[in-house]
Amino acid sequence: MNQPSPQRCALGGRTVRRLTPAVLAAVIVAGAAACDNDTSSPGTARSTRTVSAEPAESPSQSASPRTQRDFEASVNAAVERNRQMAVKQLAGVQGKGNAVKDVSVSGVPVAQGEQFRSALVRVTNPTDKAAFYAVRVEFVDASGKVLDSVVLGIADAPPGRTVSEHANSRKAAGVKSFPRIAQAERS
Repeated sequence: MNQPSPQRCALGGRTVRRLTPAVLAAVIVAGAAACDNDTSSPGTARSTRTVSAEPAESPSQSASPRTQRDFEASVNAAVERNRQMAVKQLAGVQGKGNAVKDVSVSGVPVAQGEQFRSALVRVTNPTDKAAFYAVRVEFVDASGKVLDSVVLGIADAPPGRTVSEHANSRKAAGVKSFPRIAQAERS
């Protein structure tokens, strides 16, 4: 059977439960009384000032947090910049390029009615510093005919790590096609 605590024996169980809120209230009142509002005594700050200047006018709507649409637009702009850099880089490449062994591609299963064909491109940077990869992915049909060619620019691939990106083709949509690496150049 449970043994009563020493406090319960000395004061009775109900007395302790009734005193606890009263003791707590007394401690709060005593603490508040000790914190008077007189800030002129030595050792207390007389005022608090901000380091930054007050704004001359209220913030405009453009200062509001970024929306999802703004974020997507900035990501799309960065992807397009990288793609354009990759197109320029691959224009001067003879043959397949210096990084074909660093790149792999696999088709992504698509549902019927999809509006594009997608391939997952994986780049593994074997060097000891970050690198830019320009990759051309071709989507070919069963006879080997190239249906579409997509260029990806993968910036700052970390050393010794693998990064992934999707290559998407609208021209290869609805056709049984296979992705393959046509060119890959590391710089």
